[in-house]
Amino acid sequence: MLKMNFNITSPKKDIVPYLIEKIDNLTKPKGSLGRLEELAVQIGAIQQTLSPSLTHPHHIVFGGDHGITAEGVSYSPPEVTPQMVFNFMEGGAGINFLARQHSIKMKIVDSGINYDFENMDQLIDLKVRKGTRNYLHEKAITQSEFDSCIERGAQVVRDCHKEGCNVISFGEMGIGNTSSSSIWMSLLTGIPLVECVGAGSGFDNEGVNRKYRILKQALDNYTGDGSVIDILCHFGGYEMLMAVGGMLQAAELNMVILIDGFIMTNCILAASKLYPEVLEYSIFCHQGDEAGHKLVLDYLQAKPLLHFGMRLGEGTGALCAYPLIESSVRMINEMSTFKHAKVTKYF
Repeated sequence: MLKMNFNITSPKKDIVPYLIEKIDNLTKPKGSLGRLEELAVQIGAIQQTLSPSLTHPHHIVFGGDHGITAEGVSYSPPEVTPQMVFNFMEGGAGINFLARQHSIKMKIVDSGINYDFENMDQLIDLKVRKGTRNYLHEKAITQSEFDSCIERGAQVVRDCHKEGCNVISFGEMGIGNTSSSSIWMSLLTGIPLVECVGAGSGFDNEGVNRKYRILKQALDNYTGDGSVIDILCHFGGYEMLMAVGGMLQAAELNMVILIDGFIMTNCILAASKLYPEVLEYSIFCHQGDEAGHKLVLDYLQAKPLLHFGMRLGEGTGALCAYPLIESSVRMINEMSTFKHAKVTKYF
C-alpha cells in the first residue's frame, strides 16, 4: 500500500480543440511543424492555457548504490557512484555542461550512496541507507524505506515548484541501476527478462550473459506477492524510488515531466503502475542504446524525440531534447497568425 497519496488527474481535454485551432491558424501549412505541434498541444493541455510557458526549468539527479553490484552485474565498480557525485559538484560531468548550456538549474541528491560526504553544502542529503541490500539474497528495500523515498523525492520537487519551476527532468547516478531497471521492466510489463538486460555501462556479450544469469537467479529466488510496490521494493534502488516520488509529485503539481533514458523510463513505468495519469504529463526525450529501452517505450506507446545513441544516463537525453520542447512553446506563442500577418491561408 502506498502511504503517501497523490491527487493526479488527467489534464482536461476541453482546451485541446482550441489549441489545435490556434496552431492551425499560424502562418504555415497545417501540421507542417510535426512533433512541435503535438508538444505544444500537450503542454497547453497540462497548463490549461493557449499560451503555455516553461519557467525555471530544474533537473534533479538522484544518487544511490545497489547491493547487487557485489555479484559483478556492472562493468563499472561501485566506488564510481560517489566519485561521480564529486564530479557533479565540480561541474565536470556530462549533465553539467548541458545544464549550463540550457540554463537549467541542477539539484544533486544523495538518496542512498555508500559514502560519507563531508562539507558538501551543494549536495542535498536525503540518504536512506548506505546502499540497498543484495536482492539476489534478500529484499533490497523495506516498506518503510520505500515510503521515505517516495516522500523525499516528492519534497525535492515541491521545493523546485516553490522556486517557480513548471518543467522538470530527472537523472540518476547509481552503479547497478540498469540491473534493477531490467527486472522492474520485465515484471511490470511481462517482457521476458532476457530481452530487458543490456550492456549497462559497457559489458561485452559475455558480460551481458553473465549479468542476465545473475538477474535470472534473483528473479527465480523472488517469493514476494507480485504487487507493484513489492516488486519496486524487492528489486529497486533508493535513487530510482525517489525519482518515482518526484515524478508523481510533479504530475500532481501540473508540471511538465521530461523523461530521459532506460532507467528513468522504467521509473515512469513504475510511477504509471501506481497512477496511470502521470504519463499524460510526461514527454519522452530520448531512446538510448540499452537493449530493452525501445521495448519499454513501445509498451508505454511513447514516441521519444531523439535517438542519439547515448547511454550515459544522468538525464542527458532529457536536457538534449529541451530546446525542442522550448521551440514548441515559442511556436505557439511567437508565430503570427494568417490574419495578423495578412497572409492568405494556403491550405
